[in-house]
Amino acid sequence: MTTAAGRPTLTVDDTDSTGHGSLTQLLTTGPFPEALRAAIKASRLSLDRIQHRLALRGVTISVATLSYWQSGRRRPERPESLEALRHLESVLGVPQSGLSALLGPPRPRGRRCRPTTMMPIDALWARRERVANLLSKVDTSSDLKLGRISQHDRIEISADGGQKSVWVRQILRAEQDGPDRWALVFETEESDVLPEIVNVRNCHLGRIARDHEANIMVAEMMFERPLARGETLIMEYQLVFPEGHAPKGNNTFARKFRLPVREYVIEVRFDETNLPTRVQQYSVPAGDETPSRRRNLTLDSGGGVHAVALGFGPGVFGIRWEWPNR
Repeated sequence: MTTAAGRPTLTVDDTDSTGHGSLTQLLTTGPFPEALRAAIKASRLSLDRIQHRLALRGVTISVATLSYWQSGRRRPERPESLEALRHLESVLGVPQSGLSALLGPPRPRGRRCRPTTMMPIDALWARRERVANLLSKVDTSSDLKLGRISQHDRIEISADGGQKSVWVRQILRAEQDGPDRWALVFETEESDVLPEIVNVRNCHLGRIARDHEANIMVAEMMFERPLARGETLIMEYQLVFPEGHAPKGNNTFARKFRLPVREYVIEVRFDETNLPTRVQQYSVPAGDETPSRRRNLTLDSGGGVHAVALGFGPGVFGIRWEWPNR
């Protein structure tokens, strides 16, 4: 049996009873309890009916728990609760990860819990000490205050196989008042020159720390002003290597996420005079040593590929390729 035919059609006019705005807006800005409450109202389903539809999917959850989630008294954090939330999104007819992306980092448990043991920024980097040293030279206090809504990377590969540029577009949301910058970390192992940061939009460069020996760079991308809680920002920039210095990058480009991202899009555009024989997307969840998921990709007519990850992280997501006779 399927409940797909019974999913409601939600519009931007669906307004939460608290008066905080439309469901579409709340799915972008949060907070989680208000967005869930608005989605339940828009579905026109009682908590009992929602519980029944979840049960048909093999999900056991109490009406009290659903009530606690929409009131903000509790929130889904355990793996089984997050899995139930995934099915709940489908039952309510909201986009995949539309609610889970609003959760932010896990809250500490217990009275004696002090600061959360959140994964540090440098945790996913192979040369952690080098990265940590550079991060100590910039302000990273805004990082945990920013939710990752969307990230889009487009990598241009030159005819000799080098990565000549990376265009980046990010949509960030303030989870608290006050974040005013993004800490960019970039590393390449196969170039004697670090890239320039150009074509900056909705931000400007702050402090930049470079480790020329290790070819690692950390930069502050300063916002035009501090963000208020729930406010979103679209930020763009481009990393460009000087001609003749484009790194091969082990024929791989990957993005590291220490916090979940709602949507990640990665594009790789190859020079049409030199196309790879095989291209594959892969992901490595935090704590794993090797990729757990791989999928072969097919080049389009323009010599490019793309991959999309929804609700991904923490971990590493990327694309790698093989050249003919190499």
